[in-house]
Amino acid sequence: MAKRPITLITGASSGIGAALARVFARNGHDLALVARRKDRLETLAHEIEASGAGRRPLVIVADLAKPDAVEKIGKALALRRAEPQYVVNNAGFGLAGPAASRDLKDQLAMIDVNMRALTALSLAFLPSLERHRGGILNVGSMAGFLPGPGMAIYYASKAYVRSLSDALHRELKRRGVRVTNLAPGPVPTEFGARAGIRSDTAPDFLTQSAEHVAELGYRGLMEGHALVVPGLINRIVIALVRFVPRGLLLAAIDARQSQRQSQRQSRVRPSKGRKA
Repeated sequence: MAKRPITLITGASSGIGAALARVFARNGHDLALVARRKDRLETLAHEIEASGAGRRPLVIVADLAKPDAVEKIGKALALRRAEPQYVVNNAGFGLAGPAASRDLKDQLAMIDVNMRALTALSLAFLPSLERHRGGILNVGSMAGFLPGPGMAIYYASKAYVRSLSDALHRELKRRGVRVTNLAPGPVPTEFGARAGIRSDTAPDFLTQSAEHVAELGYRGLMEGHALVVPGLINRIVIALVRFVPRGLLLAAIDARQSQRQSQRQSRVRPSKGRKA
């Protein structure tokens, strides 16, 4: 008996991941939603089912920072007689602040989620992706085109996503598998709160909604584009970056992140006359 083709979406409990789930469902895809927060996933699955967009998505609770997460996802799909036609690697997080001042364990977990799990999920289901002539959507960031003092590991992880996606786009095209790197700029989601960044500090002309980003990412994947950067200004910024001396970019980003760090410290500093 043939397995049912589904779209596997990680980090689907909120933000861009939840928006991508809604877009794929509206376009007739059966879904498997992956994240750590079961309650959020169940709520989204019920919403999609109630909207009439499609059958109730499968819910798979997994922490992608754990080494056995991809194996766990594979077993959960096999148990339900499902296999990926599309893999959407949306799960990821960032941590603001100098690398030397952040907890090493947390930063290694970021590498596990943003890079290791993304790589494993991109490669683990290639036979079914090829069989269903599907694809992979890797959610990167404009950060992948820039150096990142102040968020060094996060920026480096997104540079990895960019490089890997470019290479896989080329390699897998001959096998009928599409690979797209979705690289948004600032998006108002829970990402900023976890990273320690205020969501209202990014310029409006760079900011895109999660829904808009998801629509463009879906369309880009279906059309076989290697890269999707939502927003005209963001695309111009990416195009111009290559002409700016690296030293100037480093200095500018370092100054920006230092300003954000000062803002964070001023918010948490206790008032005079009060105990911390």
